[in-house]
Amino acid sequence: MNLSFPRRLAFWLGLCVLMVWTLGPLYWSLATSLMQPTDLATSPISLVPPVLTLEHYKKLLGGLFGVIDNDIWRDFSRSMVNSAVLALGATLITVAAEAFSAYAAVRLRFPGRNLVFILIISTMAVPGYTVLIPLYRLMVSLGLVDTYTGIILIYVSAFLPLAMWLMRSVYESLPVSVEEAAWIDGAGRLYTLVRIVLPLAAPGLIATAILTFLGAWGQFSVPLVFAPTIDTKPLTVLIPEFATKNYIDYGLINAAGVLAMILPAAVVIFLNRYLMRGLMAGAGK
Repeated sequence: MNLSFPRRLAFWLGLCVLMVWTLGPLYWSLATSLMQPTDLATSPISLVPPVLTLEHYKKLLGGLFGVIDNDIWRDFSRSMVNSAVLALGATLITVAAEAFSAYAAVRLRFPGRNLVFILIISTMAVPGYTVLIPLYRLMVSLGLVDTYTGIILIYVSAFLPLAMWLMRSVYESLPVSVEEAAWIDGAGRLYTLVRIVLPLAAPGLIATAILTFLGAWGQFSVPLVFAPTIDTKPLTVLIPEFATKNYIDYGLINAAGVLAMILPAAVVIFLNRYLMRGLMAGAGK
């Protein structure tokens, strides 16, 4: 369809505005992370780094540059590991739990099935901060404060209802005849779910895995309360601590933010490849 010149102009202008709105903060974070502290203090500040420097990255990655005696490097590297463990752990458990629980909500027949599902989904309407105090007391009594297990369990309880809701729609879209054919051939329900249904539902599982990983990686309020030490503190809690009462190191904060974007971006790109393959395979079937 051929568009008139005013419409084409409006389209490209809107696209440019969208690109600037989306990529502008990313560029500014990268540019600021490469500026010298003196350049950051100038007014007006330059949009392009006058002199490129890796000073802030050397502070964060001191161990890779041979600077072992560096508290920032030790805390940052440990927090990076903490973020990865918490996000990956929550994602794996959530995906495994949703695969079976959503299937049970769709295919199994038992009294109160819809009521149970509605009660689980309704927990998404409860603001997280309203349950922080009772949840903290519960975690203290169980000895799970400042532990991977406790934080991952909180993440799973927060993300599982949404994942179940999404996967229920995926299971409902799959034909029952495929499962019935497997049952006629002698396959059990568990075998049918694992070997036949889950491969067909792979796009939904991957989509929920991406949402869960990004949600867990960006969590702030939960680890702020339940991860008080560097043993479990993720990047989202550590990076704001670079802003002290007397000085805000903008370059260091933005450098840490740039490095913190690498892993989630890599996970999304990696899973997105399998998401597209699953969609194409499902379309072919």
